[in-house]
Amino acid sequence: MDTRAHPIPQRLASVREALQAAGSHALLVPSADPHLSEYLPARWQGREFLSGFTGSVATLVVTLDGAVLFADSRYWVQAEAELKGSGIELVRVPTAAPGHVVDWLVGHLKSGQRVAVDAQVLGLGFAHALQAALGAAGIVLDGGQDLLERIWPERPGLPPQPVHELAPELVARRRADKLADLRTAMAQAQCSHHLISTLDDLAWLLNLRGADVSYNPVFVGHLLVGADKAELFVAPGKIDAALQQALVADGVQLRPYDQTLDALARVPAGSTVLLDPKRVTWGLRQALPAGVKVREAINPSTLAKSRKAALEAERVREAMVRDGAAMCEFYAEFEAALAAGEAWTELTVDERLSAARARQPGFKGLSFSTIAGWQANGALPHYRATPESFSPLGTNGLLLIDSGGQYGGGTTDITRVWALGEVNAQQKADYTRVLRGTIALSRTVFPRGTLGPMLDAIARAPLWEAGLDFGHGTGHGVGYYLCVHEGPQNISKAIPEPTMAMEAGMITSIEPGLYRPGQWGVRIENLVLNVEHATAENNAFGPMLAFETLTLCPIDTRPIERSLLRADEIDWLNRYHATVRERLLPRVQGAARGWLLRRTEAI
Repeated sequence: MDTRAHPIPQRLASVREALQAAGSHALLVPSADPHLSEYLPARWQGREFLSGFTGSVATLVVTLDGAVLFADSRYWVQAEAELKGSGIELVRVPTAAPGHVVDWLVGHLKSGQRVAVDAQVLGLGFAHALQAALGAAGIVLDGGQDLLERIWPERPGLPPQPVHELAPELVARRRADKLADLRTAMAQAQCSHHLISTLDDLAWLLNLRGADVSYNPVFVGHLLVGADKAELFVAPGKIDAALQQALVADGVQLRPYDQTLDALARVPAGSTVLLDPKRVTWGLRQALPAGVKVREAINPSTLAKSRKAALEAERVREAMVRDGAAMCEFYAEFEAALAAGEAWTELTVDERLSAARARQPGFKGLSFSTIAGWQANGALPHYRATPESFSPLGTNGLLLIDSGGQYGGGTTDITRVWALGEVNAQQKADYTRVLRGTIALSRTVFPRGTLGPMLDAIARAPLWEAGLDFGHGTGHGVGYYLCVHEGPQNISKAIPEPTMAMEAGMITSIEPGLYRPGQWGVRIENLVLNVEHATAENNAFGPMLAFETLTLCPIDTRPIERSLLRADEIDWLNRYHATVRERLLPRVQGAARGWLLRRTEAI
């Protein structure tokens, strides 16, 4: 095989040489960095480097005589194409849960053999599960092996982009007040120290933003908080003198990023450190001295960050207006181009929609890579057109567009499906059932503290009635000019945990879907804000919450099968379109204004 055309087999051969030199029998490579980020800086894209698979989530295992990649249903088609000729076997798993990887390792390795992994990128919770299962089978988990350093000669360094302060008009609470609240939570948990490694927690707590991770305005760093001081570990040169002075004034001292492990090793004996096992790595845990106690619990900042303050909610509403105006401009241009007979592709959609957003004031960048999927490509939930692989738009069918932007005051995420030309009866039925799911959950009133997964079935019920379903979650949390995927709340089939309780101020997506492989896909997504709801009983049975729909963009009414919609569902859609028209009309003009008026007409 010509490894110049396909370098993966040679890279895997280098891995096997390194494994033999280290006395190990398998290398585990998760899609992770020392901060357990969803989108990884280039330095930690080792799984992609070794496999060639570009999807955001998967786990690679390389043994002395083979290699396997574990990917869930969102990525099966993509992984099959990208792994071709690599010598890597695709293992199709139903979900991204790590249990499938653990079971495979136990079933394919023998007692006494060793699994190498870089503990600095292995989640602490995952490490606990691995150690228990492998240990029971007599297999050793060796976390001291960063084999990538040996075989990746051109491995990127730390991202150098500068860190900046969040604009004052966007700040709901001062940094010093947030740190004070955090120390109160630490004291309640009887902890003297707390380590924060997740980058969105770090950015939110310190009212800072960066550009180290694609689509997410965060920066690479760790924060060790004690009773009377906090140490921020970042690469030198990322924070200028003025910002450093401001941080010092709030009790935050700067330290070089590579001194994090040394600082953890110096935590005094008898201390108790609060660690979130889902948001910190095994390597960081290992750095703590034997005489230090560890209390595992969710980061207090994760809970606080998920509950947007009134000022933040208002800034998000403004971001939604700007995003909606951009989409009106784009869709007016899009429909006019198609009417004129212009030939567009999925790439054209991505380019022109991104350009429309970029013209809006306060636009910072996309919140994720745009998904523009025509017909069969719309059936791939995480599809992305590339210059090497894309489709032209046809004359009859469904176009799915999932996109979002980062603005100074908010993060957006929206999915719409548009009918081009004629659509058939099955497409209309699928579209309408998904729309019914979006409407059903959007209208739901529920007790405060309801666990997010308990709401999942409401959006699926209109699909279940027809024997249909979808494989992804119904909703994910969204940050405040931060990450487009934010916890702890989510609406999915996940086993509920207490931290998933829905509280006022949380922003979540509602995005049921339906996918027919090789044919078409449907997903209709809005972002919603949890707001207090006054019931007829005046909350005699406890506080109730409802969803305020934040996203402002028409929903295409052309592919609706009217016979499948009830009168109350039609009423919800008409009222939503009336709100969209009222909020966006002052921000658009010309062709965009005409398009908005047409697409928000009552049905």
